[in-house]
Amino acid sequence: MTSAVLLWVLGVLALACGVLVFTLNSMARVTFALLGSLVCVGGVVTVLGLPYLGVVIVLMMVMEMVIMAVFMIAFMMNPAGLMPMSMLHNTRGALVISGVVFAGLVAGIFVVPWPERPAPRPKDTTVQVGMSLMGGQMLTMVTLGFVLLATMIGATLLATGRGRYDRLGDELDQRPAKDPSGGGVGR
Repeated sequence: MTSAVLLWVLGVLALACGVLVFTLNSMARVTFALLGSLVCVGGVVTVLGLPYLGVVIVLMMVMEMVIMAVFMIAFMMNPAGLMPMSMLHNTRGALVISGVVFAGLVAGIFVVPWPERPAPRPKDTTVQVGMSLMGGQMLTMVTLGFVLLATMIGATLLATGRGRYDRLGDELDQRPAKDPSGGGVGR
């Protein structure tokens, strides 16, 4: 009973935040409305019995929206994406397309012959999802993730022409700092 109530509450909240994405008038507010919607979707996935995917969705969306908000604040011409704007474009065409897609999806619910579950649910859904996604390549993918992370860190370090020890000396006591631009700290 609790999971059914939680599923309905999270579903309604996800839908409400999704509507806010198209009704709010600034990119910053839209970003946080989208974040709220996607966090609720992650909660729905968790309630449906896939906690690993739910947590991954929440973590991925939180990081994505935070990065988007930071870049908006740093690089948008209007102050922090707070200037009024509209997220609605081609409203008539969008209504027709979304109505047709919605009708098709609802028809699919009633037309598709849904299978009966012959066996009980597996105990560990995380292992089942991992095996179905990556099969026998799980170790390869985990290793590849660490190799890619090390490559990104190494490329960043190699792209940096100098570090703090080059600039301020081995003991970090060289004042003014020896900068390649010729200027020192405090000049």
